[in-house]
Amino acid sequence: MLEYLRLSGVGPAPALEAVFADRLNLITGDNGLGKSFLLDIAWWVLSRTWTGLPARPQPAHLHDAEIGFSFHGRAKRTTYVSRYDRFAQAWRGKPGRPANPGLVLYAQVDGGFAVWDPARNYWRREDGGEGRERPAAYLFKPGEVWNGLRGPDIQNTASTLDSDPLGLFAFQPRYYCNGLIADWAGWQRENGEHFEQLCRALATLSPSPDEVLVPGPLVRINLNDARDIPTIRMPYGQDVPVLHASAGMKRVLAMAYLLVWTWQEHVRASELLGQEPARQIVFLIDEIEGHLHPRWQRRVFRAVLEVMNALLQRDDVQVQIVAATHSPLILASLEPLFDERRDRIFDLELVPVPDAAARVELQTLPWRRRGEADNWLTSELFGLKSARSLEAEQLIEAAADVMATGDATVDARRARDLDRRLRQVLGDTDPFWLRWRYVGERQGWL
Repeated sequence: MLEYLRLSGVGPAPALEAVFADRLNLITGDNGLGKSFLLDIAWWVLSRTWTGLPARPQPAHLHDAEIGFSFHGRAKRTTYVSRYDRFAQAWRGKPGRPANPGLVLYAQVDGGFAVWDPARNYWRREDGGEGRERPAAYLFKPGEVWNGLRGPDIQNTASTLDSDPLGLFAFQPRYYCNGLIADWAGWQRENGEHFEQLCRALATLSPSPDEVLVPGPLVRINLNDARDIPTIRMPYGQDVPVLHASAGMKRVLAMAYLLVWTWQEHVRASELLGQEPARQIVFLIDEIEGHLHPRWQRRVFRAVLEVMNALLQRDDVQVQIVAATHSPLILASLEPLFDERRDRIFDLELVPVPDAAARVELQTLPWRRRGEADNWLTSELFGLKSARSLEAEQLIEAAADVMATGDATVDARRARDLDRRLRQVLGDTDPFWLRWRYVGERQGWL
């Protein structure tokens, strides 16, 4: 499990340290302060691969930028400091075979996924040397989640002119993953364990008990597509092809599929290798609330934990989640689940610096139940003065200034004009009305 990250001279902050809890870690903060960046670094630390461009040091730190980290692997703790090699334009890794962090998944905000599997991506040549005969990791672009992930073709050295004079089998295609559409259809036809687990995952990840995600029949959607396309039965009775589902539903469908696919393929590969499946899983999630209705946001994190526990069906597997979120409703929904002994919350903040540019800092915050999502919006995590509209907030500030003077000579026309404008932006039951009307009537403004 990931224990800590220490960054110096790389990313938006001059220096940063995050010490992670062993179950649930939430990262909040404004746009552009480094939430996704931290997840990218965590992925690289655990998998030694980048999902996109490698992190680049700040211009002033090309010679001394560092990424320090520690994680519990399958057999031992790994602690290391990687330094940036300016001439190689790369971060230097520790020589020798890297440590095994367990199974690592990364759900990216754009719908892409990344998977590092110790049974399929961990490399060692038969002669004892080091090599990369297996892919370094499985990196899915959003379209590849649905249509399949293919690797470079393998040259077939057994092919000869006598057995294959036309060279038709000189190269063998390599398929890492068939993709959601093909696998889902195949699992549904077989109606075996894979499809049962997919159905269970979909039901658990559903937005509510009244809107359960249930697979419908396989269909063809046009004459130019020979594939059987899975469908989802909607609450209004129609079976909608998954390709036509909403953006939020597509993200949940993709997550359910990737969780089932990753664990099942890992179990199969472990059986082939004669080894036990992983007992440690790290799940990195970037803004899980993307495209989701508030009702769905309130359930989704609990559902992810339940799905992973249901897939593993073992008590000795430890699951650690590191997730970035912008949603106060997500945080409110986790109040019954949050355990300060096993969970942690971080906040990236822009801190003013006298006579200098502001500085980004990562703070570990004490957990406090706040009840309604509005209270999270006005907490230090989001920093809003109120959960109302901007216009309502500004008018309430103006009205509060008038009331604070306690001046009975305030022009009645001004007060009535302010009252009229407040009526245009505040609801009839807004609690501000009690104070405003009490003071206004007492002073004779209204």
